Amino acid sequence: MAKPEFDDIYMELAVNIAKRSHCIKAQVGAVLARDTRIISIGYNGPPSGTHNCDEEFPEHGCARDSKGSCSLALHAEQNAILFAAKNGSQVDGATLYVTLSPCIACARIIFSMKISKVVFLDSYAQYKGLVADEGVEFLRKFGVEVIQYDKNRLSHLFK
Repeated sequence: MAKPEFDDIYMELAVNIAKRSHCIKAQVGAVLARDTRIISIGYNGPPSGTHNCDEEFPEHGCARDSKGSCSLALHAEQNAILFAAKNGSQVDGATLYVTLSPCIACARIIFSMKISKVVFLDSYAQYKGLVADEGVEFLRKFGVEVIQYDKNRLSHLFK
């Protein structure tokens, strides 16, 4: 039996971590890893100690901001990076596995934290109905390797 690749392990974990999200609109998971070791994990949702959208606002979710995004939530990438930084973990040179490609705001954080590679499952632009994946374009423009993960490698999770 062939051993799974680390990319497969980390993306599968990101998919499962996403299930912890309290967001009723989209559940996103992230795994931050370096040298075959997990540094941090995160999923999208409001900061700890505030509201859980699926519990407090089960019909419509939390209030939306002027751009139509959740007014409370941190993105999965933000949560993973913040947790790592809070705990003194070095993230420079790490790889971020995320179930939805980074938005432009997350891309700026990823670049600023010197994360060297992003592997994503689904397109943020397609999810939001945007023309382009601005976050992906930004990261590539400034030298961060960005790869879309082949969803067929995890077909057993989507049956």
